[in-house]
Amino acid sequence: MEILMIKKIITLFKIGRKVAKSDILNIASKFQKPPLAITILFQLLSFSFFEKKQNYKNKDEGERLSHSLESLGTTFIKLGQFLATRPDIIGEDLSKKLENLQDRLPAFSISKAKEIIKNDLGSDTYNSIIDLSEPVAAASIAQVHKAKINDNGTIKDVAIKILRPDIKKIFNEEIDAMMLFAFIVESFVKKTKRLKLVEVVFLLKEITNLEMDLRFEAAAANEYAENTNNDIGFKVPKIYWNFTSENVMTLDWVDGISIRETEELKKRNVDTNKVAENIIQHFLRHAVRDGFFHADMHQGNIFIDNSGQIVPIDFGIMGRLDKASKRFLAEILFGFIQRDYKKVAEVHLVAGLVPNNVPIDDLAQALRSIGEPIFGQAVKDISGGKLLKQLFDVTEKFNMQTQPQLLMLQKTMVVVEGVARKLNPNTNIWITSKPVLESWLKETKDPINNFNETIRNTSEVIKRLPEFPEIMDKANQALTFLASGQIPQNSNSYTALNNKKSEMITFRNQSIIGFLGLVILGLLVF
Repeated sequence: MEILMIKKIITLFKIGRKVAKSDILNIASKFQKPPLAITILFQLLSFSFFEKKQNYKNKDEGERLSHSLESLGTTFIKLGQFLATRPDIIGEDLSKKLENLQDRLPAFSISKAKEIIKNDLGSDTYNSIIDLSEPVAAASIAQVHKAKINDNGTIKDVAIKILRPDIKKIFNEEIDAMMLFAFIVESFVKKTKRLKLVEVVFLLKEITNLEMDLRFEAAAANEYAENTNNDIGFKVPKIYWNFTSENVMTLDWVDGISIRETEELKKRNVDTNKVAENIIQHFLRHAVRDGFFHADMHQGNIFIDNSGQIVPIDFGIMGRLDKASKRFLAEILFGFIQRDYKKVAEVHLVAGLVPNNVPIDDLAQALRSIGEPIFGQAVKDISGGKLLKQLFDVTEKFNMQTQPQLLMLQKTMVVVEGVARKLNPNTNIWITSKPVLESWLKETKDPINNFNETIRNTSEVIKRLPEFPEIMDKANQALTFLASGQIPQNSNSYTALNNKKSEMITFRNQSIIGFLGLVILGLLVF
């Protein structure tokens, strides 16, 4: 164990030098001042006779911070993206600066890509792949190549996603070292204990390791495609399982335009106002109808194909709602649209989300205090995602139970609405949402009367491929962690976290005893 800890310290020292020589601490300090001990430590680590700090004079603070994190590689890119979802730790301003962090790194060679495909899929499958291209996109965890495969006699254009060589080993070594740093900070700067830094780093490790098994992403895409098969104007690329493994994933190639290219879409006579409306409606439909939604729907992950269909990509982060949460979501959003605050309050009580002794009129009044100001806003300022955030903040005062899956949905809804507004700044969230919610509630008949039965049947079996039950179980757990920012005490991950903490405490105690021994020996000798 001591040898492993020493390796972590060496890795931590190397990471510390990189961070100290970058612009990260200077920029972050403007938003949230770090403890003095941390500042002094990084000043010492940055000392060098030859090297100079990176400098991005012509860029704003957000761009400089993003460049600095990107230059440090995968672990810091993932850390930055994760911290963007945790304003409770780094503050709202810094969190917003991190939202635009780009997940990209230089590509690795095509010869290495071929080697990985051959090792993972076998020579026969590898030899059946036609015209494997140079990398067309490269991110921190994987890169994508275009190719052709023979699918039962039909030649198909496909995208082949390949994990970076040794990425799991590099990431886990660096993240374990960072966990040790978080532990040291918590041990010596007592004020930081409330931030649970060790748990935060551990959560990042759990979630990112899931992303590093492409079978999980393939399974998610497969389920998403089945759910949306009959959705007009929406198409999920098909997965080719014979060409998919832990390190390789093959799916249909998307011929289309990214929705970030608004002008190009307009040139091709695509109705961007309609696309904006459809993106919101599809997202809500998948949430309330299927209970399974794309939880990373930023601009780079949505394309419009040549037939005008919306095509999502990148299924590494998906959200899942059980029956009760689907009902709760539809009821409260529709209740707010109707401005029926007493109905929304009733839903909270019937669902058991607030104690039975909460006066319904008081709760309805609190809900009105959220809803009415929203209806007084301009159309462009109304947001269902922000409404949910305010709702959770207010109902917490009535002892509302935390709903991790709804927290993830709320965060995703803000992103989806932002994407829609970039296509059409005047998108009316309420008018767009109403038909989807109204239709689903009618289909499920009398909502309030059936609600008790729904609550009693909240445990929904996860649809999954029989080959990967353990992967899907871990994935669902990791997504819950991501949504709530907490590690349930009855989980395997909680046990693993405690084991890590025990290792670090033992090492700290042994280090202190060893240091004291050296001091005593020095006094005796000299």
